[in-house]
Amino acid sequence: MRFPSYGAAGVLTVCLLSAPALANIAGTVGYSGKSNMTCITSGCHSGGAAPTVELSGPTSLAAGATGQYTLIIRGGAGVKGGMNVAVDNTAASLAAGSGLRKAMNELTHSVPKSFSNGEVRFDFSMVAPPSAGTVNIFGAGNSVNGNGTEAGDGSAATSLAVTVTGSNEPKEETGGCSSTGGAPVLVFALAAGMTLLRRRRS
Repeated sequence: MRFPSYGAAGVLTVCLLSAPALANIAGTVGYSGKSNMTCITSGCHSGGAAPTVELSGPTSLAAGATGQYTLIIRGGAGVKGGMNVAVDNTAASLAAGSGLRKAMNELTHSVPKSFSNGEVRFDFSMVAPPSAGTVNIFGAGNSVNGNGTEAGDGSAATSLAVTVTGSNEPKEETGGCSSTGGAPVLVFALAAGMTLLRRRRS
């Protein structure tokens, strides 16, 4: 009977222990604040100063139009930042910008992004629903110290309400002949034509 070597067991242990860390590095979803769950309420990325998080972009969109948005993180540990964005309207669609990925209809960072000039910016877009209404965008951001643990980091969350106006759904055509107007005109034209033809023959 062969037993696995201690070396192989050690490698397996390291891989298993590293999995959660790698998952956090690649970002996670479900912490935007849409369902009242953030890193603040869950206790992750805690112990450090909280950053400020801002969602910048249009607060009004025409139905079916695309809006460009940015989640901005300032302050906190200020070394690297991560994010999670979600919407509360299933008819709205999010699209990931550079450094982001989409998972379960939400957006998160693919890798933590380094601060530049005291802030981190994540760009993304949203396609508005095809009919009028409201879409709430929920955004959470982490400001981390980059030491490989969640200790000494900070997080914050915000939201932005977007009013959707009009509708891009197909409208009924109103042109052409109708049963009330087109038919009598056609009958009159045919009658006039027949009368003219009889006069020419006589």
